[in-house]
Amino acid sequence: MGGFKNLILRGNIVELAVAVIIGATFSGLVQALVTDLVTPLIGAVTGGRQPNFAEYSFTVNGSEFMYGDFLNHLITFLIIAAVVYWLIVLPMTRLIGLLDRNKSATTKQCPECISDVPVEARRCMYCTVELVPGSETPSTP
Repeated sequence: MGGFKNLILRGNIVELAVAVIIGATFSGLVQALVTDLVTPLIGAVTGGRQPNFAEYSFTVNGSEFMYGDFLNHLITFLIIAAVVYWLIVLPMTRLIGLLDRNKSATTKQCPECISDVPVEARRCMYCTVELVPGSETPSTP
């Protein structure tokens, strides 16, 4: 029971729960946007008789296929994926790129064995070739 208590009281669990709740609410909001605004616009532009193509379907041997509802869900998915990409993934990628650019290199490649060694190393720890500190060329004995 103590392990369960520690798991529940851990900060990451609370943050994850908040993220799931906000994500579900955002998904419902986008679903309403697609169902109530986007799909009727598409139906109006394409000349459909129905104001909302969520009702679009066709019948084969008595089975009804509701392809309009599928299109609503597909459009919802694409909008959510685009928002997540442009508002979360792209800015985080740029931020990580900026942070990585500001870091100074701590390792260099040994020209003989292509291993990573510290920048100030005088000898490669793998192949033991002598290195000139601050450069990537081995010294000649």
